[in-house]
Amino acid sequence: MRSWLGPLLLLALLAAAPFIGFGQGWAMTLLARAMILAMAAVSLWLLVGGAGMVSLGHAAMLGIGAYAVVILDDARVTEGLVVAAVAIGAAARFALLTGAVAVRTSGVHFIMITLAFGQMAFFTASSLAAYGGDDGYTLYARNTFAGTGWMEDRVAFHFLCLGLLAAVYIKCRVLMASRFGRVLRAARENPLRAQALGFAPYRYQLTAYAIAGGIGGLAGMLLANATEFVAPSFLAWQRSGDLLFMVILGGVASPLGAVIGALSIVLVEEWLAELTTHWRMIFGPLLILAVLFLRGGLAGIPAMFRRG
Repeated sequence: MRSWLGPLLLLALLAAAPFIGFGQGWAMTLLARAMILAMAAVSLWLLVGGAGMVSLGHAAMLGIGAYAVVILDDARVTEGLVVAAVAIGAAARFALLTGAVAVRTSGVHFIMITLAFGQMAFFTASSLAAYGGDDGYTLYARNTFAGTGWMEDRVAFHFLCLGLLAAVYIKCRVLMASRFGRVLRAARENPLRAQALGFAPYRYQLTAYAIAGGIGGLAGMLLANATEFVAPSFLAWQRSGDLLFMVILGGVASPLGAVIGALSIVLVEEWLAELTTHWRMIFGPLLILAVLFLRGGLAGIPAMFRRG
């Protein structure tokens, strides 16, 4: 129960945020974007912290989910449940097909192959002239649910993002605590020993890759609705690097670290951008110092204080 205390406190704080100073329109949009990226970061944590697979192409899943919204919006299909199913299915299928090749490798080879597939998706999106090409695509409106436009309400959208973030967090944590997760960890530590015990690490890792892709697609669908604009930059390798850094900064020991890392980066970026136009010169060194001196990530700070 103690291990659930931190996540519950964080989720409760996010639930109270609209009523304790974050009720303005820009603040609600910022929090929604932070929670959506936290969802994508948790899905990447499943690969990095769970299976030991460091992907530099995870933004492709996010972008595919976003472009599913674009394609359906252009076809005037705006029902949220349909759009979400298509976004999740498309991203999971892309992950399954590319993962069938990438998962056969490891280490730097896995990183480079996922980067290559991510860049392929990026350049494909850039070539879609019917959907704006390099200039991007502006949605006609946010998706609807059962014919109603309640997603236009910022508070309702905030709690939708919060609920889905909680669901993704619980799913990934329960998954890693299950037999499936134990096999993933065993394959991460010693794949040969896992094979000797009768397990096929490739199938488990590929399944994890597809699950992470599907969650990334869901996050992309939400991000498209939050910004009401989609561009190829959603799939760029820099976005994948941002997601990976969120996982590392927060701490790879648990999915809570991915959530904390995503929220911290998005909020600190916004705060520094308000202080100076040269905020990146401050933000970069801060991140480097955090990685150097917080070996357990931001999520490991309480444990550092307990140790003395």
